[in-house]
Amino acid sequence: MKRIFLLSVLTLLPIFIYCQQADSSYVANHYDYNEYFIPMRDGVELFTIVYTPKDKSKDYPFIMNRTCYNASRARGFNLRAPSQSMIKAGYILVYQDVRGRYMSGDTFDNMRPNIPGNKKRKKTEIDESSDTYDTIDWLLANIPNNNGKVGQYGISYPGFYTAAALPDAHPALVASSPQAPIADFYFDDFHHHGTYLLSYTAAFPVFGYQKDSLTRDPWYTESINKFYSQKIPDAYDWYLDQGPLKNITKEFHNDNFFWKQIIEHPNYDEFWQERNILPHLRNIDHAVLTVGGWFDAEDLYGPLNIYKTIEEHNPKAKNSIVMGPWTHGDWARNNEQQIINHIYFGDNISKDFQENVELPFFEFHLKKNGNLNLPEALVFDTGTKAWQSYSQWPPAEIPPVTFYFENDGELLVNKPGNQNLSFEYLSDPDFPVPYRSETAGLRFTPRPFMTDDQRHASRRPDVITFETDTLNENITIAGEILADLVVSMTGTDADFVIKLIDVYPDDHTNYEHNPDNITMGGYQQLVRHETFRGRYRNSYENPEPFVSGEKTSVQIPLQDILHTFKKGHKIMIQIHSTWFPYIDRNPQKYVPNIFEANEEDFIKSTITIHGASSIKAGGNAIKERKKIKP
Repeated sequence: MKRIFLLSVLTLLPIFIYCQQADSSYVANHYDYNEYFIPMRDGVELFTIVYTPKDKSKDYPFIMNRTCYNASRARGFNLRAPSQSMIKAGYILVYQDVRGRYMSGDTFDNMRPNIPGNKKRKKTEIDESSDTYDTIDWLLANIPNNNGKVGQYGISYPGFYTAAALPDAHPALVASSPQAPIADFYFDDFHHHGTYLLSYTAAFPVFGYQKDSLTRDPWYTESINKFYSQKIPDAYDWYLDQGPLKNITKEFHNDNFFWKQIIEHPNYDEFWQERNILPHLRNIDHAVLTVGGWFDAEDLYGPLNIYKTIEEHNPKAKNSIVMGPWTHGDWARNNEQQIINHIYFGDNISKDFQENVELPFFEFHLKKNGNLNLPEALVFDTGTKAWQSYSQWPPAEIPPVTFYFENDGELLVNKPGNQNLSFEYLSDPDFPVPYRSETAGLRFTPRPFMTDDQRHASRRPDVITFETDTLNENITIAGEILADLVVSMTGTDADFVIKLIDVYPDDHTNYEHNPDNITMGGYQQLVRHETFRGRYRNSYENPEPFVSGEKTSVQIPLQDILHTFKKGHKIMIQIHSTWFPYIDRNPQKYVPNIFEANEEDFIKSTITIHGASSIKAGGNAIKERKKIKP
């Protein structure tokens, strides 16, 4: 008998919960509240909340947040965004439900495709850029005491809406800050290089049902209740009990339009390609501040690639990036201590960002207040735990390193090993490698694992582990990472999990904030990881099986890092083929669509990593990757 569970509703609440709540009495005393239904060019009306400063003696710029997470949460002077310092600085605050959500009209489309050409398109050709454009036009004409300038910001999905407004932007939009933005659902959130993130199974009630009327309340509650009815303490066991992904379809999501789209489009076909915002980030000439967290388990691909794409194709844009020691949206909180899982990074890091980076960015570009001394790249070194400023990202002054594999689990730095060696492990989808070092319940977005201890994985026979000698000097890696593997297998398909790990000295002291059972001596801290479905090694659109026993090249791009492996530490690489239940299980026998795989399709496979493999870390390593279609 299947077990079902209750997931705390808190894990499904929108991004507003990541923000510190403003002083409601201050807002009530200093702002007036109004609601509007703003007409778009096709006649659809979008619900919009506007707070205007009570002081009418001067003009103010707009600061706008467009969201699929219910603008009505900003009612009653109950503001959780922007930051308190922004609210006190004085702006016209705008909150809007995007098309098809809550109080706005029409239907919802996840990552609505961009249509190039804002001014020449037909009235029926709408996208997030045109809706933003039309909203700004209306605000300028109808809200008094505005200074004619608009800034936009948003975290997560609202970060995508901020980025999606950049193509064909309204002339009054002069400052944009996409924060933890989604760029492409095939590489952020729901997928990572073809693997499906099981943690997002919980998101489908939120994103996969259309409302049937205007509403301030969630309309998908019944679906959530169906999916979550009793608490499950161990997600690993629960997902194994479900069996193949097709069983989730039968029991929970058979009527969910987004789930149907996911299973009907397992490959990176036109459906996904047209939802990629990156090819449309052209002809941008205003100020963009992209913000991300190094330990964001949801949207790390987005901020890095949005920044890089703007930088490459828009020489007139005032383009900057901030990457801090944060999980998803942490910079909008005011935690006195920045701690991720067991690792402490410093005090008041988020508050400092809000007051000394975000506020000056908007004040300068929207009001011409103060001097903006923002570097091109303001990036936190997660090893030394200190901010660094660079004139470009990745920085040219930090040389890349290359890791090679040797006998007895030795990891060589900038020194090729014996290319005739091979390393093998037996991968069993019925006994997958757990993604956590401790038992974890079901989560919508698993975050603590991003700095988790990997000793549990090192001890497994289906994880191959390579480790340097104790470092005699610091080694800093800044930029991209590319795992260039030569593999073979007894099956015909496989996933590959690549992990870069910082191994602490055995005598490392414990942190006072950690529980007594956490020992930092010998801690194997996850620094960066990526998952890759091997069938997509030559094309994300056209997968192909492996030939059993044949050596094959697989190049796996990892997201950037800035991390100093300190003297006295070690550097570790782990490679394995299951990571559960963070990602779904690959049957390891090639089937056309894993979402439709049967129980009997799941087989054991002996996977071999050959000695010609290497991992290039730092700089623009991914640019050396062979061209993968599309």
